Amino acid sequence: MAQEYEVLIIGGGTAGIMTAAQLLKKKKFNSIAIIEPADTHYYQPAWTLVGAGTFDYKKTGKPMAEVMPQGVQWIKDRATSFEPENNIVNTASSGPITYKYLVVATGLVMAPELIEGLSEALDKGVVCSNYTDPNHTCDVIKNFKGGNALFTQPTTPIKCGGAPQKIAYMASDYFRKQGVLDKTNVIFATPGSVIFGVKPIRDTLMKVIGRYGINFKPFYAPIKIDAANKVAYFKHVAPDENQCVLNEDNKIGEECIEGNVIKIPFDMLHLAPPQAAPKFIRESALSNDGGWLDVDHHSLQHNKYKNYEKYFF
Repeated sequence: MAQEYEVLIIGGGTAGIMTAAQLLKKKKFNSIAIIEPADTHYYQPAWTLVGAGTFDYKKTGKPMAEVMPQGVQWIKDRATSFEPENNIVNTASSGPITYKYLVVATGLVMAPELIEGLSEALDKGVVCSNYTDPNHTCDVIKNFKGGNALFTQPTTPIKCGGAPQKIAYMASDYFRKQGVLDKTNVIFATPGSVIFGVKPIRDTLMKVIGRYGINFKPFYAPIKIDAANKVAYFKHVAPDENQCVLNEDNKIGEECIEGNVIKIPFDMLHLAPPQAAPKFIRESALSNDGGWLDVDHHSLQHNKYKNYEKYFF
């Protein structure tokens, strides 16, 4: 017989835990459960601080049992598929679980295979990422002695859109304190058109970029990492651009090559890997053609399977 809950949450990360806690406060539901297989809950926003050498990685994790809200049933298992027409979530070992309302808070999974060469390079040598191994990032930054310090992000959605640039600023400050910033070219390359979409914040960040002399490269989408030769390749994605346009004062050694591709040598590289929804979501009836949950961007309510009431959120 299937387990039954009024509210079923998939994911015991920060989103799932906070949602459960807020729903408990409303006292509108008789039963709430969270499906989460992990023993440890990590507060991932702090990993930027770990990579910058200002926080202990061990302090970002707590036993899952300690953060699970009292009054919530923890199902220590992994969700494997959905049957939304029947309000069922199937699990790896606990069987089918039924719900009245479903909250999907699984987060994203790393997909480094979407950039050529990244899977082989990630978290080795001078290629690092706070998203996967912030301790390695810390080591790379501390061992850096000058040259091109390249920071970038992919074209896919990512956890915390600001994190790839935050580590660039914190690394620049570390380089300044260590006396190596004056022999360093800090480069922040992004597929986006601006450093941040909200103008007051953007204006402030551009001042930070100027303060550290960071080379800001908009419309740069990473497509290949050649770790052996320490070269990153980017597609120039500006609209209506037919050729690469480089500054005359090209201190960083970037080079335009065929097909509107730019290559930049690096002495260290930090990047956010491409990211995707978990496979069981991408392959489910809940996803859209792009492999993401098909929800209304304003309410986060699913466009087909409503399971929603005004008091829910």
